[in-house]
This record gives sequence, structure tokens and C-alpha cells, in this order.
Amino acid sequence: MSRWTLPDDNTYLEWSVPMVEIFETVEGEGSMAGFPTVFVRVFHCNLRCTWCDTPYSYAPAKPAFEATIREIVERIKGYASKRICFTGGEPLIHKEKSAALLKAMADIDDIVDIHVETNGAIDLEPFEKMREEYEQLRSKVRFVIDYKLPDSGENERMIHSNFEQLSSKDEIKFVIASDDDFEKTVEVVNTYHNKGQVLVSPVWETMPPAELVKKVLDHQLADVKVSLQLHKVIWDPDARGV
Repeated sequence: MSRWTLPDDNTYLEWSVPMVEIFETVEGEGSMAGFPTVFVRVFHCNLRCTWCDTPYSYAPAKPAFEATIREIVERIKGYASKRICFTGGEPLIHKEKSAALLKAMADIDDIVDIHVETNGAIDLEPFEKMREEYEQLRSKVRFVIDYKLPDSGENERMIHSNFEQLSSKDEIKFVIASDDDFEKTVEVVNTYHNKGQVLVSPVWETMPPAELVKKVLDHQLADVKVSLQLHKVIWDPDARGV
């Protein structure tokens, strides 16, 4: 599959995208945890995970608003943060529009990092081809695959060829709810992982963080990073816009 082709005249800046919210807070997890970050959350998702904590980002909920890519960029420029979390829903579900928004955000001079929280069920190849071609995308954009494990109910939707699209600066996150989820994580990492930092996070209601740490140590996973959701420590787990 070729990369998404965008108009040379920048008319894509007038393309409209269904949105949920744009806000500034600190990143809650992964390698950028703790840094002030602008969250750009688009509407729609192709999965329905059992433990999803953002059900307001897909049907039957409605988009909070529509915005052109130009308007989204202007909102981002209104914040001091130099990092963007591009999320959803599923941020890459809008295909060419997602690619256009990603490029427009990377073209903001002050932005140094854009991490794309994608769900593992969207083909990354056309987006990776764009990243290879545009210097701004190569230098700023990181993919964070949120690999869905059996307890999510969406494990069968995972596209394993996405592992081939990752570079050393990308991340693969496994949200673990049970012993079965952990065993599946070990299997997937051993089978498919080549490049990118592996992160493991607990589903707070069913996997105590201390138990997850014990599993990582017992299985001698020396290169796996345990990642807790910092925002759920600081604020109420159900709070939005934080």
C-alpha cells in the first residue's frame, strides 16, 4: 500500500475532522510521562474494548465538535506545551484526514514530539511511508501501538504486520487485565517484537500494579517497562480533560 497522498497546495488544511476534545495536561504514561502535553482526541473508533475508558469517543456518542485541520493547529499553538498526544477513539481511523492532521501538527515549529496512540487494528504501512518521506514526521512522530489482549475482547483484530513498521523510538503498550493477558503478552513479544519499547500497564480494577511488577520480574523481562497511568494517580480515574 502506498502512503496517503496529500494535495500540494495545502488545501487539506480546510478538511474537517470530527473531534472529542483538545486540552493541555501532563502525559500520563509511556516514555513522555510527566511532560506537559496537548491532547488532540478525534472521534470514532473501530474497536469496542471491554475496559475502554473513553466510550464518549465513539458511537453511539456524538462528536463534541467539528474542526478544520487549520483550526485544530491554531488551538494547539495556543498552548505552551511542545508535545502532542494524538489519540481517540482511534486517531488514524480517518485515513487521509488523519495523515493530513498528523503532517500539519508536525509542521508546527515548536512541537518536538507527537505520539500517536493507535489501537493495533489500523494498518500502519501508509502512515509509516509518510513518516519516511517527510523529515518533520521522521523527527517528531512516534507510534504507540496499544496492542489489544484477550480480555479486551478485540485480540483477533490485531494486525501483526504493524510490528514491521516500527522503529526504535516507537512503543508497544500492553494493557493487562489478567494472567491470560500477561501470558499472551509474553507470547506476542517473543514472536513479533523487533523494534520499539515494550510497555506493560495494569487494568487497575483487575490487575494490581504490584502483581504486574512481580510477573515482569519473575519472567525476567529485563527490557520491558512497567507504565502506570499517572493521570489516574493525580486525578479521579473518571475525570476528563485532565
